Amino acid sequence: MNAIYERHHERPIDTAAFARRLLTHGAIAMVLISLSLAIGMLGYTCLEGMTGVDAFLNAAMILGGMGPVKTEGLSEAGKVFAGLYALYSGLAFIAVMGLMLAPVIHRVLHRFHWSERAED
Repeated sequence: MNAIYERHHERPIDTAAFARRLLTHGAIAMVLISLSLAIGMLGYTCLEGMTGVDAFLNAAMILGGMGPVKTEGLSEAGKVFAGLYALYSGLAFIAVMGLMLAPVIHRVLHRFHWSERAED
């Protein structure tokens, strides 16, 4: 079985490999954020007829947790989309934070539980 992280009886990876692991997790997080932003922009463009810049601004503000810029004059469909997108954005935030913190937490816990004697 090929595990993503080293097991408790294995030596922790070196600093360069850990940096590569962090960069990989960061790249995956950026893909998730980019796709989420694209979904928001597509929804605002299709449902509300916003320009690309306005759709980007509203989607980015919701995805960043600040709330939408434009709330007045939205159609019913636009309001429902904004609400669902805000709920999705909260879950996406939790997923991205988990993705970014997982290698760090694993490394800290691994250091506490690994001992030199385990490899003998």
